[in-house]
Amino acid sequence: MAQRYVRVQTPDGKIFYGLLQIDRRVQVLDAPPWMKGQPTDRVLDADHYQILAPCAPSKIVAVGKNYANHAAEMGTPVPQEPLLFLKPPTTVIAMDAEICYPSQSERVDYEGELALVMGDRCSHCTPEDAHSKIWGYTIANDVTARDLQKKDGQWTRAKGFDTFCPLGPWVVREINPGARLQTFVNDDRHPVQSAAISEMVFPPDVLVSYISQVMTLLPGDVILTGTPEGIGAIGVGDRVRIEIEGIGYLENSVVARVVAPVESQV
Repeated sequence: MAQRYVRVQTPDGKIFYGLLQIDRRVQVLDAPPWMKGQPTDRVLDADHYQILAPCAPSKIVAVGKNYANHAAEMGTPVPQEPLLFLKPPTTVIAMDAEICYPSQSERVDYEGELALVMGDRCSHCTPEDAHSKIWGYTIANDVTARDLQKKDGQWTRAKGFDTFCPLGPWVVREINPGARLQTFVNDDRHPVQSAAISEMVFPPDVLVSYISQVMTLLPGDVILTGTPEGIGAIGVGDRVRIEIEGIGYLENSVVARVVAPVESQV
């Protein structure tokens, strides 16, 4: 089994990066692994931590319509160049955390995706150089308020709600180019999405190179590589499970967003 790099929080609120062991204990690293973190003597038992999203990116760069069959189901041609947008870091949530359904939307969709975690500063890289800048791979759900995406004509609001980027549960260093991505909703054993990641229009090294011509990518930044055909709506009470061979699975439930009233200050 590939080594699984996690980010966890202890009951006293301290956050650590570490290596997840088979018995679910975590060997703590002295820094994020992409910052050359090394194993320490500290080990956390399985009941002494909560798993977090595996990184805390400065930015999340996402790619739209990077599978030809998804572009077709959206009724649009395949882009001639990667189609980029950003999701704010506040969209990130961990495995088992809740996706909050916003009151502004009447149609929220799942989008299962392979995510890249950057391991090095990257600016104006060639595709050949870009490959070495990718530190590892994890799973993401690019949750989207589809009706707002169509209404606004651009994607910031539709993609940017808090909780709209489940990420994790851990990072692995390598992945088979033919690995299959599948998405399941609730207890249905039939995937609503199923595709090999090799079906991407623009592969990871090309995406990293292209993005680096626009903005500098920093260690720990995340790139969402696009979703395959089969997107669909989810509602309050639904559970979404995204599996990628060689990584594992990411599962999150949907709840209604509750906005706490603002207390008046006198």
